[in-house]
Amino acid sequence: MSIKLVVFDMAGTTVSDENYVAQSFQQAMEKHGYNVKLEDVNPLMGYEKPLAIQMMLDKYETDVLKINEEIIHQIHTEFVNIMIDFYTHSQEIKPLPNVENTFEELRAMGIKIGLDTGFSKNIADLIISRLQWEDKIDIMVASDEVKNGRPYPDMINQIKTRLNIQPEDLIVKVGDTEVDINEGINAGCKYVVGVTTGAFTRSELEPFHPTHIIDNISELIAIIKS
Repeated sequence: MSIKLVVFDMAGTTVSDENYVAQSFQQAMEKHGYNVKLEDVNPLMGYEKPLAIQMMLDKYETDVLKINEEIIHQIHTEFVNIMIDFYTHSQEIKPLPNVENTFEELRAMGIKIGLDTGFSKNIADLIISRLQWEDKIDIMVASDEVKNGRPYPDMINQIKTRLNIQPEDLIVKVGDTEVDINEGINAGCKYVVGVTTGAFTRSELEPFHPTHIIDNISELIAIIKS
């Protein structure tokens, strides 16, 4: 059996992210009175963002009665607005090295290309539009399009359903965070590939037992061909 589908994360895996997302998250939290540290934010960047906000509130808010759906929604709305402004106007938005060439090679091998993300769909759609990736990928599923975000396999399962990927078909998941790895494992992916171009270093990825860790997305082709 051969690989039929590769599911990539977005920010830090296929899309350049020089801490833009974490800093925007930090800024949204600060506007609501929470001075969170970037080192606390970065490990959460693969999660759906409302859950990441709740996790930060659990850490920084001593009064549990203040942690509710309303404050989570307010902070998330602030984060979304900051991100949409950034991805609309920034000249820094660009693919990571060799990503588009890797997409082309996968397509030439007859492999479908999916994206999934901890972003909401409005942010993810904007990124795809800015990068002009509409014809370079087969599908994108965002965290607010499914019941459960990472580490649950819901996004990958929806991608499989919409692309008519069969249960016996082999899948690869590629991402830069702990929850990317766990998502791939929970989805039963043949290969779960950590990449060091984003939030986690090699040593930070290793404890989560991906099948492979790579430093450049182009290394994926050799893994698939092996």
